[in-house]
Amino acid sequence: MPHFSIEYSANLEEHVDMPALLDVLRLAAIETGLFPLAGIRIRAFKANHVSIADGDPRHAFLDLGIRLREGRPQDAKEAAVSHIFKTLEGFLAPAMAQHSIALSMEMRDIDASLSPKAGSIRDHLKKDN
Repeated sequence: MPHFSIEYSANLEEHVDMPALLDVLRLAAIETGLFPLAGIRIRAFKANHVSIADGDPRHAFLDLGIRLREGRPQDAKEAAVSHIFKTLEGFLAPAMAQHSIALSMEMRDIDASLSPKAGSIRDHLKKDN
């Protein structure tokens, strides 16, 4: 863990390089020191049909949700949210200066007893020589 899920309005792709955004967020997640490298997953889902504010089709949105296993200290989670949101805002600043974009983020804990995991990513991570 964590799982980063981005939901965004389709019109945002006209103004934002989404693959680059995912990489920037992955690096920001690593920088926090809160998440194990092998657990970081970032994906984005385009919403093709939206209705925002006054209905103007030029409005756009991006919502970042982060789910992670419970047990991390509150202050560490708050610091991670601050760092990741600032990174997100910084990346989107040029687009937000020119276009109507709503930006939101939420981090929430997952009950580990209700969320089994398995995987082999750790076995296949590149090792430093």
